[in-house]
Amino acid sequence: MSSERRLLSRRAVLTTMGALPVLTATSVVVASEAAAATAVINPSAQRQTIRGFGGMAHAAWIGDLTAAQRDTAFGVGEGRLGFSVLRIPVPENQADWNRDAATARRAVELGATVIASPWNPPASMVETFVRGSQTNAKRLRSNMYGAYAQHLNDFSTHLRNNGVNLYGISVQNEPDYAHDWTWWTPAEILRFMRENAGSINTRVIAPESFQYLKNISDPILDDSAALANMDILGAHLYGTSYANFPYPLFKQRGAGKELWMTEVYHPNSNDSADLWPQALDVGEHIHRAMVEAEFQAYIWWYIRRSYGPMREDGQISKRGAMMAHFARFVRPGYVRIDATANPASNVYVSAYRGSDSTVVIVAVNKGASSVSQQFTVANSTGSSNVSSWLTDGSRNVAPQGTTTMSNGSLTVTLHARSVMTFVTGVSSGGPSPTPTPTGGTGTGPRVAYTMNSWNNGFTANISITNTGTSTINGWTLVFTLPSGQSITSGWNATYTPSSGQVSARNVSHNATLAPGATIDIGFQATHTGNTAEPTAFTLNGIPCTVA
Repeated sequence: MSSERRLLSRRAVLTTMGALPVLTATSVVVASEAAAATAVINPSAQRQTIRGFGGMAHAAWIGDLTAAQRDTAFGVGEGRLGFSVLRIPVPENQADWNRDAATARRAVELGATVIASPWNPPASMVETFVRGSQTNAKRLRSNMYGAYAQHLNDFSTHLRNNGVNLYGISVQNEPDYAHDWTWWTPAEILRFMRENAGSINTRVIAPESFQYLKNISDPILDDSAALANMDILGAHLYGTSYANFPYPLFKQRGAGKELWMTEVYHPNSNDSADLWPQALDVGEHIHRAMVEAEFQAYIWWYIRRSYGPMREDGQISKRGAMMAHFARFVRPGYVRIDATANPASNVYVSAYRGSDSTVVIVAVNKGASSVSQQFTVANSTGSSNVSSWLTDGSRNVAPQGTTTMSNGSLTVTLHARSVMTFVTGVSSGGPSPTPTPTGGTGTGPRVAYTMNSWNNGFTANISITNTGTSTINGWTLVFTLPSGQSITSGWNATYTPSSGQVSARNVSHNATLAPGATIDIGFQATHTGNTAEPTAFTLNGIPCTVA
């Protein structure tokens, strides 16, 4: 673990750095272009559902994001990071609970999910003990487990009352690397998960091991009562070898649970985030986290830091560009699909599919030579347009225009030491329109409704596609929520009322819906046991086809 991270855990605020140049390591780039094996993309072979990519805001330790920086972090347009997950701390003192609320509210407004992690319980719940050479180690008092669960509930309720519905809350940040915060043994975590986690009023995240050490999560997976109370297995990847990314026991026991990577910086916190080509290590790291570990979320440590995705001057860094190649285009609800992961030496490929048949391919070329790479999308016929974006030593997520994929086949040049994202709409016959997003043909709108429910709540994502030939300027989507369901918050639309027949009206940034375009809106809601989905939708009074 880095020295800066240890210092920050003691709440020592480091001096911020100014604007940083792009730093390029000395190297010899070979001009020849190598050929790679075909990368086969199979949209029918679906893997994990992606919940998003994001980072940490911690106003107490490094200061809050500015309004402009929030928009850069969570916006999805050119020059934005496209983050869809925000992680915030759970302060031990109630007086500090609003400290990160402004950033959290803006993240929610821009469609992001918010989770929270505690470093320490309230001081009244903590006792000190001797742990090896540490004479003042901290742990939760054995008679305070129920009170601690209520503390987490109170924080969640406070945020909800201030416009932020947490997607999940952690039991403890890094209970196995707690030199400067609260230690938990595997047995203590297991006891809490068995006896107390079931009373928490939002999804429960555990155990957030600092290095994805399985000795602290195996007991939860092996205990049916504890496992029933865990919604998200959270892990950090500090120094975790790629060989330890897979988790066979989770695949065996974790049905219905989510798997999130909730904190990392990579490869270090000492170098500038603009050091090139070192920043490509982040691209490979995300690739392996998605493909080999099969995480559903990837969350950086501080959003704004000299070694992070956003520089101290608010500009996106090279490491941030690596994240944006995934975050801007692989949106929550997309599903990772099979792809040839390593078609050539130093080339890493992953692929994802949206509900509207959008396919996103991210290709990382860490090699010193360009590569001629063929992509083939299985069972795709006709032609489709492909949009692409490039990051190399001189460009950051730069649009590269549109080309054509014919019968699912496309050959491109992956520049030496670069990352490219390709977005297309695939179909079993006939051309598809220019992507991001893509739609079908027809005369009316199409809606896809995706629901993710838990004991007393759910989130819903709604994709709206204009399959007509005219641009829609201003829209209202009307649907009826089943009995017992009530919206508590939403994104990318204004919802009225909260139950019964609901009207979802556009907000300023998505009022225009071009022919073939798709927009995603969504909301979080409560239910009383009825998790049925709406059966019919109208857009501006026109009945929609439900995909």
